[in-house]
Amino acid sequence: MTSRYTFGGDEHIFVEIDEEMSLEAFFKSLSLTNEIREAEIKGVTEICPANASYQVKFDPDIVHPDDLLFELKEMEKNADQGKTTLNTRIIEIPVYYRDPWTTETLMRFRDRHQDPNSTDIEFAAKINGYKSVDAFIEAHSGSPWFVGMVGFVAGLPFLYQMVDRKRQIQVPKYLRPRTDTPKQTVGYGGSFSCIYSVRGAGGYQMFGITPVTIFDSSQHTSYLSDFMVFFKPGDIVKWKPINRKEYDQIVLDVESGKYQPKIENVVFDLAAFNKDIDGTNSKLLETLNAN
Repeated sequence: MTSRYTFGGDEHIFVEIDEEMSLEAFFKSLSLTNEIREAEIKGVTEICPANASYQVKFDPDIVHPDDLLFELKEMEKNADQGKTTLNTRIIEIPVYYRDPWTTETLMRFRDRHQDPNSTDIEFAAKINGYKSVDAFIEAHSGSPWFVGMVGFVAGLPFLYQMVDRKRQIQVPKYLRPRTDTPKQTVGYGGSFSCIYSVRGAGGYQMFGITPVTIFDSSQHTSYLSDFMVFFKPGDIVKWKPINRKEYDQIVLDVESGKYQPKIENVVFDLAAFNKDIDGTNSKLLETLNAN
């Protein structure tokens, strides 16, 4: 992979790791941004990793753009390209698929959809060759997902399915964006899943909703007391299908401060994953379910 460096105005350097989104490109982006952060370069004010790129914001009064560009290129040149491990965490996120709130919302916007006669998840199941919605839900929730980036709106994670390319779910976005999406909707667009952290406009297909708060600017949520955003790049997510009764109980537990997301620390090895995808995923899920 040969990176492409460009300036974005007077205060940004944008680095495209690869034109193709992949775990290899993501891994390199995350590794480099971690190194930049640890280097504490004077004048750098913000570092934003993405799926196959990253962006650095800087103060040109403190560091000359050309000097920073040179330093970033040198860091990539000297980076340990053989490093394939990442200390991260695997998180279980409950999802109420086919919930009444996203269903009501999507029905209000059928004129903006490719298939006005079906729901979003029915459409996704059909175009991906699944015989039923239940089979589609099993595929969506059966394997873990990588959080490639967090953004667009505060706290929103974009997730990449950890299966071989031929098994990856692909669903187009709405023909025209909606003006409404319920908070904590689990959505899908292209090859990426997401969770809408706040209520607002959106164009991703809506499959369900999670009762887990993932963004809280007030930090009143017990597990967000240290930081208002729950996800971070490199997190691994496992969806867990739940029913209405379970959804309602988790909502109450989140509100009362009793709920704690199921999280386990893991070491992810990209080389081992590429050698045996299903075996690596099974070990990750075993770790999550061990306690």
